[in-house]
Amino acid sequence: MKTVKSPAVLYKSLKKFRSAGKAIGFVPTMGALHAGHLSLIRQARKENAIVVVSIFVNPTQFGPKEDLKKYPRALNKDLAFCRKERVDFVFLPRTKEMYREGFSTYVNVERLSEALCGKSRPGHFRGVATIVAKLLNIIQPDSIYLGQKDAQQAIIVRRMVKDLNIPVRVKIMPTVRQKDGLALSSRNSYLNSKERKEASVLSAALNLAKLLIRSGARDASRIISRMRRLINQKKNAGIDYIAIVDAESLKPVRKISGEYLIALAVRIGPTRLIDNFQGRFSTQSESVPR
Repeated sequence: MKTVKSPAVLYKSLKKFRSAGKAIGFVPTMGALHAGHLSLIRQARKENAIVVVSIFVNPTQFGPKEDLKKYPRALNKDLAFCRKERVDFVFLPRTKEMYREGFSTYVNVERLSEALCGKSRPGHFRGVATIVAKLLNIIQPDSIYLGQKDAQQAIIVRRMVKDLNIPVRVKIMPTVRQKDGLALSSRNSYLNSKERKEASVLSAALNLAKLLIRSGARDASRIISRMRRLINQKKNAGIDYIAIVDAESLKPVRKISGEYLIALAVRIGPTRLIDNFQGRFSTQSESVPR
């Protein structure tokens, strides 16, 4: 395993593998690696000759009052994690090289970036799209691996790749969960023991929605109301949003139909957590939550 800090050095190192026709799989991360990242790395390892993992806490996707400084960092553990999984290259770019003095070029995926999390985190997805575009340009992988937990991010990256004709396959892997259903996230480390127990209410609310849909419920507002009622029972929970939207456009839907996404963001104490599930419904078949 090689660790590389320079974008130019990484590009040159990977060029020989691209020239030899060897497939490159890429997993972008902000570090504090967990089993969710592991699933992405293992899928990349399974499908590619070369696996690249980036570890970079991207400052442009954090707002002025967000947790950039306290975002969990565990580089030694992360490197050991990657070494064990036979990662070929770990990219550890310096902020000053990714955003040189005078940096003024950003990628903004309109409309998709303004929905859901974009409403309460203005500029967040502009930062995400910009850093992913830069990383794809440096690494030029055949496939990029993202997690379903960050569904909006994955949808935005897929749209960006399509709109900008970037020759890479975007592969979305299932959310990895703990036994009580809580989606794995680096931010889970912020939770104290009481908050950790209450955090499982996000997946419980999604499971309630699945049951309601399987029982014939189609009215989005009624499903959201039931989910809201369940979450509000938790003392430390504060709802940012609960939404049922079209899975491609992210526009709100009134009735469950076609490809849909149920997404929510909830603060448990001071920690903001997200979760979702995606399903498909047609009059010819039952709705199939994913």
